[in-house]
Amino acid sequence: MSGHGKVRIASADDFADGEVKAIEAGETKLAVVRIGDEFHALTDRCSHANYNLSDGEVDCDEKTLTCWKHGAEFSLVDGVPQTLPATKPVDVWELEVAAGEVFVNLPGEAS
Repeated sequence: MSGHGKVRIASADDFADGEVKAIEAGETKLAVVRIGDEFHALTDRCSHANYNLSDGEVDCDEKTLTCWKHGAEFSLVDGVPQTLPATKPVDVWELEVAAGEVFVNLPGEAS
């Protein structure tokens, strides 16, 4: 139970259903979304242009996050863009909820 690489980022109660928040975990900036009891995290940077995805809109049914600037829509499951102008995926981060706290698994070594 070392929890190496696991970092607490928030309390689950800090999120409303369908809400996206900008969260910093060490050097990593995340756009974290709650849909029901599920939590998703993408790197908080659109792959099309350097804008924060955490300022975008969540579609709970489609499990997507849409960039506010140019409308590129990203899957919360795998980070793959669903619409143009983005063509490259964004990183998806594994989250874990335990005892009402949300944790992200970060790599042990930053490269």
